Amino acid sequence: MRVSVVAIGNSRGIRLPKAILDQLQISDKLELEVKDQQIILKPITESSRNGWGDAFKRMHNQHEDIILMQESTPSEAFEWEW
Repeated sequence: MRVSVVAIGNSRGIRLPKAILDQLQISDKLELEVKDQQIILKPITESSRNGWGDAFKRMHNQHEDIILMQESTPSEAFEWEW
């Protein structure tokens, strides 16, 4: 399939047909790779935060979920100046 390279602001881009976006279940982001003089676009199939919940539970169970830096503001109350 041939697609046109079009101006998008100061850059240039391509438009992907809706049928292809639907077929690959692409919503708003793709993985882009340049390899052997080719541009490769891949659907992102997992969330960027995938597995964080399990990692947090493991940290808690191993008592690794401690605060490393204390608050930088004094603990006593203070008045804001406007």
